[in-house]
Amino acid sequence: MTAARITVNGNEAPIAPAAPHTTALDFLRERGLTGTKEGCAEGECGACSVLVARPGTDKPTDWVAVNACLVPVAALDSQEIVTSEGLATAGAAGTPGTLHPVQEEMAVRGGSQCGYCTPGFVCSMAAEYYRPGRCAHQEPADSTDPEHGPNGFDLHALSGNLCRCTGYRPIRDAAFAVGTPTADDPLARRRELSPPEPAATAYSQDGSVFLRRSTLAETLRVLRERPEAVVVAGSTDWGVEVNIRSRRADCVIAVDRLPELRELRVGSDSVEIGAALTLTEIERRLDGRVPLLAELFPLFASRLIRNSATLGGNLGTGSPIGDSPPALLALDASVVLADADGEREVPLSDYFTGYRQSVRRPGELIRAVRVPLPLSPVTAFHKIAKRRFDDISSVAVAFALDVEDGIVRKARIGLGGVAATPIRALSTEAALEGRPWTAETVEAAAPVLRAEGTPMDDHRASAAYRSAMLGQSLLKLYARTTEAVS
Repeated sequence: MTAARITVNGNEAPIAPAAPHTTALDFLRERGLTGTKEGCAEGECGACSVLVARPGTDKPTDWVAVNACLVPVAALDSQEIVTSEGLATAGAAGTPGTLHPVQEEMAVRGGSQCGYCTPGFVCSMAAEYYRPGRCAHQEPADSTDPEHGPNGFDLHALSGNLCRCTGYRPIRDAAFAVGTPTADDPLARRRELSPPEPAATAYSQDGSVFLRRSTLAETLRVLRERPEAVVVAGSTDWGVEVNIRSRRADCVIAVDRLPELRELRVGSDSVEIGAALTLTEIERRLDGRVPLLAELFPLFASRLIRNSATLGGNLGTGSPIGDSPPALLALDASVVLADADGEREVPLSDYFTGYRQSVRRPGELIRAVRVPLPLSPVTAFHKIAKRRFDDISSVAVAFALDVEDGIVRKARIGLGGVAATPIRALSTEAALEGRPWTAETVEAAAPVLRAEGTPMDDHRASAAYRSAMLGQSLLKLYARTTEAVS
């Protein structure tokens, strides 16, 4: 077994004797770094936010904020993290006792009262502070866009952080007041160097083991030997199971750093997205190239979650209320499944077989998602939830239509939250295809869409409400497309 170690605030420390299921949050607090707090233990509040050095999009390294309450500390073997305690020294040219610029702004603008949530806000704010290109445009912020500051700060960077007593106005003021990292800022300089290489990990304590292999082939061989193992990437789902339901696994296999699962290729006939790329990485690397996904990403949980969550994980859990399946169904996507014997490609419309069940066999994992090209020009993603951001869907609807000469030539509609699995609205697609894209056609198809699936009553919404929202979503799509033309 390897001697797993982690670098925290510039100092290397052994992970042992922590159990393989121990979260980074508990590991840090046990070592006296109590600025990292537990608020919800499921990635909802951001009190546990820390910075991790990850492969960058514009620079070799990005400082990425993640939920320390979800990620197993063993998953950070050989990795480099910074907590709120480490920001003060690292961000002030190495001067002990000097506040980091984001800490300074939070202090002088009254961004903290009880202070419980403040370290998490500071870490998430620091990730945005160091985001390459943030200050590239210095013109005043558009007054109609209150979520972006004149300094380029995107408030969505704080969408996963909650504060129950301060109020968000002073926190927003602090975010919009931070400047540009100075030339002697150690964390800014660190971005110019490569991030830590992924380590092959075999960490074992008390009969449980956490494994990370160097290649996909090695991983698949282990998975064949241990098909009961839990496969994790960002741990945004498994971390909740560990914390809230006290689940434990004899063997956990991490795939988040496998190079074969972290490729993004745009070809002449498809876009292939590696299953272990985080949603933030996909969003930034695609840069709007797939408009339906660009519309989905801001509504998928929070930036903190998107910094860890993956498409492979979202599809692998098989949840009927996952946000990505409806969009991928509308895009006619397929999944590439790999095992020790080879690969097979399965249309996503054939992938789900029951509640949290799929055609994926023991020993298989999702290597990539393929989206065929060309893309349909009329797309939309509608998420109906109690909150605009960082919430679970009551209903999710994704549309992708080809409308030529006023006729719907092709219709693909993906639905979530209305059946035991994500589904295609096949009857509604048939009611639209070959017909003119007119109010009459849409009004006739809306009742068909309302009847799709088998929605149920639960604490998020009633079955009647879910059905009503399906029909309304089609009317909303038509209204928006006709507004764009007029």
